[in-house]
Amino acid sequence: MKQATSNPQPPPAKTGVLQLAPILFGFFIMGFVDVVGIATNYVKKDFALSDTLSNLLPMVVFLWFLIFSVPTGMLMNRIGRKRTVQLSMLITGIGLLVPMMSYTLPVVLTAFAMIGIGNTLLQVALNPLLINVVSKDKLTSSLTTGQFIKAISSFLGPIIAVYAGTRFHNWQWLFPVFAGITLLSFIWLSATSLHEDDRKENTSTISECFALLGDPKIFLYFLGILTLVGIDVGINVSGPKILMERTGMALEQAGYVASVYFVFKTAGTFFGAILLAKWSASRFYLVSAIASVVAMVVLLFASGTGIIYAGVALAGFACANIFSILFSFALQRKPERSNEVSGLLIMGVSGGAVFPVLMGLASDAAGAQWGAVAVLLVCCVYHWGLAMKAR
Repeated sequence: MKQATSNPQPPPAKTGVLQLAPILFGFFIMGFVDVVGIATNYVKKDFALSDTLSNLLPMVVFLWFLIFSVPTGMLMNRIGRKRTVQLSMLITGIGLLVPMMSYTLPVVLTAFAMIGIGNTLLQVALNPLLINVVSKDKLTSSLTTGQFIKAISSFLGPIIAVYAGTRFHNWQWLFPVFAGITLLSFIWLSATSLHEDDRKENTSTISECFALLGDPKIFLYFLGILTLVGIDVGINVSGPKILMERTGMALEQAGYVASVYFVFKTAGTFFGAILLAKWSASRFYLVSAIASVVAMVVLLFASGTGIIYAGVALAGFACANIFSILFSFALQRKPERSNEVSGLLIMGVSGGAVFPVLMGLASDAAGAQWGAVAVLLVCCVYHWGLAMKAR
């Protein structure tokens, strides 16, 4: 295996706001992928799909994280992190414009696939790009800030979709809005001068990159990302269905529950950035994991509108900082292989493809949404166990 060459990157002496801002705004574009949750419910309704079939739609988006994450980590070694982010935004922007050509199921699937591919490149490259402008001791808080910005984008998506659906009778208007924002982000980043260290991380083969999963902790962090994204997408997909099933609410109103999840996730990242300055990351992770288990137990048995919203809100608050905690754990464990580690962890985002399918099968088998919630409960219990191990 080839080792990292040349001198290691010295930590930046000072974070430049002008360099940091366009990178952090890239996290806003990253949040566009979460629109698949509310979009799945609309597509299910428009094309009369079953739970199992409709829950296959997130797979079209998140499957690419499984296929392209590791190759993207290697691509960064060749063209650099900034250029990889720029490429991701081009693909994302084109994918967002595709549904405006024609609204058919094949066209929607094509758009979802392009959004997934673009987001894969973005998530793999953007997190390590932060290393070029922030010092090691600020990495966790910077990642948390990025997740805060991503959460803002995530909760705006369902609001825009519901508003467009009720006001203009066309929920798809959110796509050109997101495409325009993506273009602005691309221009901003392109106009910003960023210094990327000269150190190159060379990996001869993909198998050598996957060999990093032989590190037990890296493997556990990978499974953590896999289950965490399963929770995110699962709540997005099943939250409206739980409300419709248990309260008789219409989709146009139930769709707002996805925004509730991300509103509280946004609030969670804000408070997390403050608390992580006082608490150890492992302690904070344990508290978050326990709270997520409580949230799923609430959703498993809740029947009233208020308690369902409360369970979704608690889930968003609890899961808000887990991604940045796990990512910082992994990057600090293998800093000399940050590109490859980032690719491996972002491959875990494919949990957004795996778990909705399992949830759809479970809910169809149970004849109710409690089957889907039970799958999410298992994911949260895993995080409780991983947090105990981290302590």
